[in-house]
Amino acid sequence: MGRQTALQAAAAGPSHTHEGIRQVTSAHGHESMDHQQIGHDDTRHGHSGHDHSAMVADFRRRFWISLIITIPVLALSPLLQSLLGLRQSLAFPGDSYVLFGLSAVVFFYGGWPFLTGLANEVSNRRPGMMTLIGVAITVAFVYSSAVVFGLTGKVFFWELVTLIDVMLLGHWIEMKSVMGASRALEALVQLLPATAHRLNADDDAQDVPIAALRPGDRVLVKPGERVPIDGVIIKGRSSFNEAMLTGESRPVEKGVGQEAVGGAVNGEGAVTLEVRKTGDQTYLSQVIALVRQAQDTRSRTQDLANRAALWLTYTALSVGGITLIFWLGFGKGFEFALERMVTVMVITCPHALGLAVPLVVAVSTRLTAQNGLLIRDRAAFERARNLNAVLFDKTGTLTEGRFGIAEVVPLADLRDEEILAFAAGLESQSQHPIAQGMMRGAKERGVKPKAVDQFQSLTGQGAQAVIEGRMVRVVSPGYLREHGISVENARIQKLSEEGNTVVYVLIDDKPVGAIALADIIRKESFEAVARLKAMGIKCMMVTGDATAVAKSVAEKLGLDDYFAEVLPQQKLEKVREVKARGLTVAMIGDGVNDAPALVESDLGIAIGAGTDVAIEAADVVLVRSDPRDVFAILALSRATYRKMIQNLFWATGYNSFAIPLAAGVGYHWGIVLGPAIGAALMSLSTVIVAINAELLGRARKLVASTTDAKN
Repeated sequence: MGRQTALQAAAAGPSHTHEGIRQVTSAHGHESMDHQQIGHDDTRHGHSGHDHSAMVADFRRRFWISLIITIPVLALSPLLQSLLGLRQSLAFPGDSYVLFGLSAVVFFYGGWPFLTGLANEVSNRRPGMMTLIGVAITVAFVYSSAVVFGLTGKVFFWELVTLIDVMLLGHWIEMKSVMGASRALEALVQLLPATAHRLNADDDAQDVPIAALRPGDRVLVKPGERVPIDGVIIKGRSSFNEAMLTGESRPVEKGVGQEAVGGAVNGEGAVTLEVRKTGDQTYLSQVIALVRQAQDTRSRTQDLANRAALWLTYTALSVGGITLIFWLGFGKGFEFALERMVTVMVITCPHALGLAVPLVVAVSTRLTAQNGLLIRDRAAFERARNLNAVLFDKTGTLTEGRFGIAEVVPLADLRDEEILAFAAGLESQSQHPIAQGMMRGAKERGVKPKAVDQFQSLTGQGAQAVIEGRMVRVVSPGYLREHGISVENARIQKLSEEGNTVVYVLIDDKPVGAIALADIIRKESFEAVARLKAMGIKCMMVTGDATAVAKSVAEKLGLDDYFAEVLPQQKLEKVREVKARGLTVAMIGDGVNDAPALVESDLGIAIGAGTDVAIEAADVVLVRSDPRDVFAILALSRATYRKMIQNLFWATGYNSFAIPLAAGVGYHWGIVLGPAIGAALMSLSTVIVAINAELLGRARKLVASTTDAKN
C-alpha cells in the first residue's frame, strides 16, 4: 500500500502558520468556494484567507435576502393571486415586469452558488448536483422571462424563487454540519497560546511570540497556563491536562527530565521548560498534519459514491428529458411538462450521495484525532473492518518494556516486604536495569528501602553492602554456583523456566529469598486481548525473546499463537506467514524496528508513539501506549463503515420512489410534486444524511471506554 510522508508542511516554518484542511465541500460541488487556511500567526490567532465560517455565513445571508424578496414575488404571482382571490386588489399595470425584476434578483443573487457550480462542473466535464440545480433554475427563469416578454405560457417565478430558497436553506444547514465535522482541527490550532514567557540569562521573563522561540530557549509556564511549545522540564513539577491532545482525561504528573507537550494545560505548579522542538517538529503540528493527510486521503467507499452520483446525474438528465417529452406527447401544456422535468432534476440531485461518505469521514477523523488515534491512510482504516487477526510486538506493546518484579519467593523466616526492603536498599545505589526494576517494584508495593553502608559492586554477579550491621548481597545464580551455595525450590525453578530473571538475596551468606524480575505485562493488555477476541479476532504475538518468555506471556494473555526468537528483519516473514493462512492481519508495533512488518500488514498500527508521531510505516498512529486503543480503532472502523453504508442506502434508496413521483406517476391520483416540494425532499434527504453522520459521535464511547476504564 502506498505510504505518504506524514509531515507535509504541517507548519509553515518560523511563521508557525498551519496550512488549512480542504474541506469535504469539494466532494459535492463547491469547488468554487474552497475553504482557505487555518492561520496561526506570530502574535494572534487568525484565519488567513477566508474564515472557515464564511461559507456558512454566505449561504445564510443569501437565504435571508432571497426569502425577503420572495414575499413580494409570491404576492405578484398570478397563480397565487387567483388562488387567494386577490387578483383584483394586488394587480397593477406593469406588475409582470416588477415580478420579473424581483425574480431576476433572486435568480442571480440567491442562485449564484449553483450557477457557478454548474459552470465549474461543465468546464471540468464532471456533471453533478450543481449541474442539475443550475439547469433546473436556468430553464425555469429563461422560460418565465420569455413569457413576460411575449411568449405564450405561464410564468414559473414563484416556483423558481421558492426552489432557490429551499436549496439555500438546505445548503446552509448542510454546511453547518460540514464545518462542525472538521472544526476539531481549528480547535487544535487554537490550543497554542500566541506568546510565551521566555527567560533570559538573569531569569527575567519576557513575553515573546511563539515563532521567536528557538531550541535551547528556556520558557516559564505558570499555573493554569497552556504550554506554548514542546519542551523538557528543567525546573519544577506539576500536573498537566492533555485531554484535548490524547483523550487522557486524568492529569499527568511530570517533573524534571520529562517532556511537556505544547497545548497541554499546566496544573498547580510553575515549571521551566527547555525548548527542544519548534515549527513542524512539534507534536501538535504533526497531529494536524496527520489529520489533514487522513482527510485528503481518498476513501474507496467514496469512489463508489462518486460513481453512483455520476450515474444518478445522467439518470436525472435523461429522465428529465423523457418526462418533458412524455407529457408534451400526452397533450399537456408546456408549462406542466416543464414543471415535471424541473422537479425530476431537482429531486434527483445527488447531493445526499455526495455527502454520504465525506461527512462520515470527517466525523470519524474528528473522533479519532480527539482521542489520540491518528489515521494516516483512510483506505487502510476502512479495510480494518475486515481484519480477523492482529499480530502484536511484545516489548513495549503488550509489555512495559522495562524490568519489574514478577514475584518474591521467601527462603527463610522473612516476609516478602522485608526481603524486598533489604534488596531495594542495596539496589538503590546502582543504576543497573535490574536495580531500577527492583526500585520501581518496591515503590509500587509501598516498601521503604533500608539504609545502606559500604556499598560495593560485584562485577557481573551483583552487589553487596552492610545493612543494619549485616552483610547483604543481591546476586545472580552464577554467584551461588561459584560459591557452592545450593538452593532447591520448585517455584524458583518454574519462574526461571518461564524466562524470568531470578536474583537471590543473601544475608550473612545465607539465602533468605529470591526475586523474579521480568518485562511486566501491561494491565491494559489483558483487557485489549479479551475485547479483540470477543470481536472474533485472533490475537498473536511476535518477539525476539526466548521461547520460554514468549510462551509465558502468551499463556497469561490467552493469545491464539506466538512467534519467539524472531529477529527484527524476520518479523516481515511472520506477517506473510499469518497472511498465508488466509487471514487479514494488523501489525501492532513501535513503528521503528517493526517498520517492514507494519508496511507488509493489511493495517500497520504504531502504538505508544508519545510525542514522536511522525512514523512513516504506519497507517494508524496511537498516541497512548495503551493496547486497548487497538480495539478502539477497529471498533470505530466497523462503526464508520456501517454509517457509510446507511448513508449510501438512504441517499440512493429514496430516489426509487421520489423520481417517479416527480415525473408525475401519481398524477391520476392527484399527487403532483412541484419544484419547491422536490427541493424540500432533496434537502431533507441531505439533512438526514448529515444527522446520521453526526450520530457516529455515539461511537465515541468505543474510544472513551478505554480511557474511562483506566482512570
